[in-house]
Amino acid sequence: MGTAGHLGSGGRSARITVIAATNPRLRVAPVTAIIVLLVPSITHATPVASAIDRVLEVVVGGITGFLVSVLLLPSRTYEQAADAAARTLDHMGRALRALLTGLSRGLNTSELHRIQDGIGQSLAHLSAISTEAEHERAARIASEPDTAPLLRTLLRLRHDLVMIGRAAQLPPPEALQPRLRSPLEHAGGAIADFLGATGQALRLRRGPPPRDAVEASLDAYSAEITALRREGLTHALSADAAERFFALAFAFEQMRQNLKDLERCAREWAGQSEPQR
Repeated sequence: MGTAGHLGSGGRSARITVIAATNPRLRVAPVTAIIVLLVPSITHATPVASAIDRVLEVVVGGITGFLVSVLLLPSRTYEQAADAAARTLDHMGRALRALLTGLSRGLNTSELHRIQDGIGQSLAHLSAISTEAEHERAARIASEPDTAPLLRTLLRLRHDLVMIGRAAQLPPPEALQPRLRSPLEHAGGAIADFLGATGQALRLRRGPPPRDAVEASLDAYSAEITALRREGLTHALSADAAERFFALAFAFEQMRQNLKDLERCAREWAGQSEPQR
């Protein structure tokens, strides 16, 4: 029986190997076949008993791995995601201040890249962590908030900074600079402070900071833009200057909406409900 059994087992293992070669999802089948078909002939156990032992080994190993990962070594994916998002927000705040500081003289392409390059790297890192976090959510290993809305919001905020950067390549006309300097400084400072404070709130899983200063500064900037248009001071702008002037205003309005989404994401991460309006 020994020789025939070995030949029979070997033939079955060969057939399983062929099947595994045609279907990558079954690439571990030959290893399992060797354990189930060949080991019994060595240990004098029946194939059925060997298969049952193998299943029990896998079940015990899976349960042990699950308990170790959940109880002894819990995943830090969401802590890493919060930290990556906070670093991204800090970088965005510094970039916004740098863009508005350079607006008065105009920024060249190399300066724009230097200011914003790190944001893309931070977002790529956050995206990789977010993918892993969502796999854990799908497997119900973690019951944390969805990372996708936060990632999408940060991507939109980056697009806002790109628009502001394009507008900052040329300085505003000299006639408008005295009127725009103070509103822009206040808006940029308030937004940068809010971004940094929200990043810290994500790290600590606390509620977001108040957005009142951001809204007040953006309202003041919008009111100044309306006043300049009403006074006819924008009529004399060249086509290129007018395009950048209104693109900057549009970018700030888009950022206003995206900061509201950021606030909502921070509330979700802190486990808070939306405040009553």
